[in-house]
Amino acid sequence: MKFNNVVIESMGHALSDVSLTSIAIEDRLTPLYQKLKLPEGRLELMTGITSRRVWPLGTKPSDLSTMAAENCLKKSNLSKDKIDLLIHASVCRDFLEPATASVVHANLGLNRNAMIFDLSNACLGVINAIVVAGNMIENGQIQFALIVSGENGGPLLENTINELLTNQSIDRKSIKKYIANLTIGSAATAILLTHKKFSPHSPQILGGAHETDSSANHLCRGDGNTHSLVMETDSEELLKYGVALAQSTWKKLLHELSWTNETPDFVLTHQVGTAHEKMSLESLELTNKKTYRTYPTLGNTGSSALPITLMMAHDLGLIQKNDKIALLGIGSGLSSIMLGVQW
Repeated sequence: MKFNNVVIESMGHALSDVSLTSIAIEDRLTPLYQKLKLPEGRLELMTGITSRRVWPLGTKPSDLSTMAAENCLKKSNLSKDKIDLLIHASVCRDFLEPATASVVHANLGLNRNAMIFDLSNACLGVINAIVVAGNMIENGQIQFALIVSGENGGPLLENTINELLTNQSIDRKSIKKYIANLTIGSAATAILLTHKKFSPHSPQILGGAHETDSSANHLCRGDGNTHSLVMETDSEELLKYGVALAQSTWKKLLHELSWTNETPDFVLTHQVGTAHEKMSLESLELTNKKTYRTYPTLGNTGSSALPITLMMAHDLGLIQKNDKIALLGIGSGLSSIMLGVQW
């Protein structure tokens, strides 16, 4: 998979001002911790996550995506009437039907000629959308694509805490499948893609590689309720399968882009937690590369995790002109897409 003409015109994100610490979550779970004799500080120690952001009750994913999109468009000289495609790519949606993209389209007042749809692929949604929109730009079908994601982990956190406090059968073994839920955060992101002829000095998407191991689709599953999601995860097995998939996808990227492990100046992983980052970088032999982490203060923000990490690293001045960046995307199912970006 190679792109010759796809660039990032602008990016934007949105975060809640309200932070929920891992210590505060454990305080709420005190009865369970005492019952199971679990040590305080376990959640942060296991994951490296000290806090995550939460939105007010009732906040809709479309509201979040709209805020991020507005911030993205403010950084561009593009008239929003020029947008040909809008993809809503987060795990969280307002409802199953119609597409949440339709609400964002209306909120932004986009052109009637803009194509819209939702794209869902767990934490990989935004990266998937970049590939889909990038191909359409590369093939001359569209000129400008806006990709948005509005992840609200609050309902999942609340449901998980309530389940852990009320389910009398929870023991030290069965609690493990709920731990991943307590790492979930909230964030919104937006990326505007276009042809390089319209923005010749913007960061270029070079291409990348993808691979799927659907034998692992049972390791992390959430139900279909968009407002009170319940999810169970076999974190240890998911990590094992995920690392193996990452290794084979990375080899494909190196071949596709004619890179070596020395090529990228910056490597960004999907922001799950300490163990995932450590094993990913070690298994790909990339521990000597510059990186940036958002999971310690944002948690796992789903499909927004990788893009918001890229945005925040850029905003902090950590990414320099001409840097080559590897984006290591993965989502439960399991599916991996890795992209190379030239800044």
